[in-house]
Order: sequence, then C-alpha cells, then structure tokens
Amino acid sequence: MLNDQLRQMDSFSFPSYSIDAGTGAVALDYVLRGPGGELRFTERITLPAPVRPPAEATVAALHRVVELLHLVAGVSYYKAAAPPRLVLPRPLGPAATALVTAVYTKGLAEYAYRNELPHVLELVPEVPAGSPEPAPAVVDATGGRPLSAVGGGKDSIVTLEVLRRAGLDPVPFSVNPNPVIVSVNEASGLPALAARRILDPELFALNKAGALNGHIPVTAINSLIAVATAVLHELGPVVMSNERSASDPNLIWNGHQVNHQWSKGVEAEALLRDAVTEHAGRVEPYFSLLRSLSELHIARLFAQFTRYDDVVTSCNRAFRLHDPSVRWCGDCPKCRFVFLALAPFMSRERLTHIFGTDLLADLDQVPGYLELLGIDAHKPFECVGEVEESTVALGLLAEQEQWRDAPVVRALVAAVPSQGWVAAADSDVFTPAGTTFVPPPYAKALTAALR
Repeated sequence: MLNDQLRQMDSFSFPSYSIDAGTGAVALDYVLRGPGGELRFTERITLPAPVRPPAEATVAALHRVVELLHLVAGVSYYKAAAPPRLVLPRPLGPAATALVTAVYTKGLAEYAYRNELPHVLELVPEVPAGSPEPAPAVVDATGGRPLSAVGGGKDSIVTLEVLRRAGLDPVPFSVNPNPVIVSVNEASGLPALAARRILDPELFALNKAGALNGHIPVTAINSLIAVATAVLHELGPVVMSNERSASDPNLIWNGHQVNHQWSKGVEAEALLRDAVTEHAGRVEPYFSLLRSLSELHIARLFAQFTRYDDVVTSCNRAFRLHDPSVRWCGDCPKCRFVFLALAPFMSRERLTHIFGTDLLADLDQVPGYLELLGIDAHKPFECVGEVEESTVALGLLAEQEQWRDAPVVRALVAAVPSQGWVAAADSDVFTPAGTTFVPPPYAKALTAALR
C-alpha cells in the first residue's frame, strides 16, 4: 500500500525553513504530494552555537546560506519517490538555480542508474516567477581563519597539516563526527567545531518499507552546513580536500555521466561557490585545496605525517560501525585503493600497522584490485582514484624490493595489459593539473608543501 502511494507522488516541495542564530538550531521542512495524499518531513540540523550574539549582517548572510541548504538537503527525501515535479518555494538567481538543478540530476545519477529512473537525469525544477531578493552585502572570506573539513581520512589530514604549516590557523570541522573523526581531531591538537544533522525518522521507516533508495550527493549538503557554520562564526573560507580524480565518472548511462563522487568533483565545487556568492554575498566561500592533485600525490604527502597512524581511516564500512577499534574493514574498494596508494611511500611494516593487515599478501584481494585497474569491470562506485593512478602505484611497487614479491603485486603485474603500462609510463599523476579555485594565499601554502 505504501509503495503504491509513493509511486503516485507527483511533486516534491519545500514549504518552510527556520533558524535560530543564537543556538544554531535549523529546521528544514519538505512535502511529497500525490493523488493519495502527502508525506511531510522535517530535518533538523544544529550548527555549533556562536560564542557571542551574531551581528545583523551575519544573520542576514546566514539565512541566505540556509535557504540554499534547505533546497539541497531535500534530495534525501525526494529520492523516496522521485516524482517528476520539483517545485521550488521562491525565485532564485541563475547560479542558485543551476546548483539545485545539478544536485537533483547529476548528484542523483548513480541513484537513477541503479533504480532505472532515467527521468531523474532530465529533471527541471519549477522556479516561481519574479526576481530573487538582493543578496546581503558582499564579504570576502579569504582573510578569515579557514574552516577545514575533516573526514578522518588521509586527504583531509593533508589539508589540515598544510594549512597549519603555512600559519593559516585552521579550525577542524565535521558533520556528525564519529569516534574516528574525533580521534583524528584529538591527534591534530586543534580545537574543532562540529554540526549535527538529524534526518526525519519517517525517512528511515519509508526505506525499511521498501521506498526508493540510493546514493545521494551528501558532500553538497555537508559543504553548505560548513559554509553556514563559517558564516555564523565569522570565519574565513571552507576548505575541502577533494582531489582531481573525484571529477572522473564511473560510466556513461543514457547519454549522461554517472559519477559516484559528483558532489566532490570540480563542477559541483564551481556551482556551489557561484551559488553562495550570488545568493549570500560571500566571495571565496569554499574551495578544495587539493583539487589539482591526484590521489597518489596526496598519498605521498600523507606519508610524512606519522602522528595520525593510529587514528586515520578512509573506510566507509568502518565509519558505519561507529567503533574506533575497527578502522579498516580490509575488504572494500576504498581499503584496497588506499593501501595500494600508500604502499609506495612508506615501509611495509608501517602500512601493515595502520591497516592491521597486509592486503597485498592476500590473494583473495586480487579480483577487487583488478576492478581498480579497470580490468573486466568499470571503476567501483566508491571514492577511489583513477585507473591510471592504480596502475602507476602498482608499477612503483614492482620496482621496490619490499613489495615486488608480494603475492597480490605479482598477480596484478601479470594481469595488466601492455597498453596499461604504456599509459602509466606517460602519466602525470605527480604533476598538479586541472581547474582549481584555490585563492593565492592558499595556493602558496600548497606549493610550499609540494617542494
């Protein structure tokens, strides 16, 4: 009965939102409607409360960021039914409209692919006629203390340390920090800020009852929560740690790119920056410090920071366990890729200590590594590097005495076709490249770290 009702839903809308700037409490309301009735949801977010009452201009900018967050966070509830109409509550400028459109189409491309919903890829939001309200006074965020997003993995650790070494005094930030993230923040020794995001329990009930479900562009949501926090606390830009391979799609479906990491890619970064500037008046509000680097290059940088060996993790399965004693599952694409990426740049003993196991000694890992190398499968739907990076890493291991005779290394070297080695030989994985939005003071800090 419920599934029949969900299938008949024909619109998704955004009736209201609220924010208390003194406490950081945010409420975001959503409605799915159809001939059989409606389903209402309320998401609650708690930003870290400011130490003093915010200025009037700060509150005005905060409201405009939360307006964007309201629209973007709705993707979590839209996907329960994927109706053909997305009805926005108010007029928007072109940059904000472009961000929302992309979040519900490109950000849901993997969800659409897995659920066979091609109409999602063509969704066009219905924007009310009229002119959007003028944005608040323009504020250049470049000079304030950076709010550095921390996810517990090697990439965000590298960003935090690059900013620290450059004297930029970063503030670690996370949404719903689990014990792993808390441990990383403690290892950094830097006072951190955190926000809480609580999805409406009704959504979990729908999922349990068989509603449509799948991957969403959660980085876009968390990024706007971070921008809202930076505004409320009168900090500088939000600094992310998304690398250039995040823009690399997994496959093409119905003429559209399907990218598991779309909201970490450079297109999403540009759209969010433009929308926040247009709608909330913040200049240089958000960027990824590591955008020009490959995953392999970031792994080489991470190898110099030993203080995080006992706390770092990039395994999404381990994150879901909420158990700080289990940091790596040892049997997922992310674990395999990170182990492979780090192996050329640290001792086998150190890497095995970090993971608690030696993945390159376990022949059962070979099929998963073949996927990372693009052999007999597309790149996994995970946050992993490009096929070329995996091949380069493997080539480096084949030249090192400590790794060349590892059972998995031997098996993979034999499996890579000659053209794979040719591509690896011509690779520029250690040359910064591509579009980047890093402001000059931060670009200088990254350049110093790469020397």
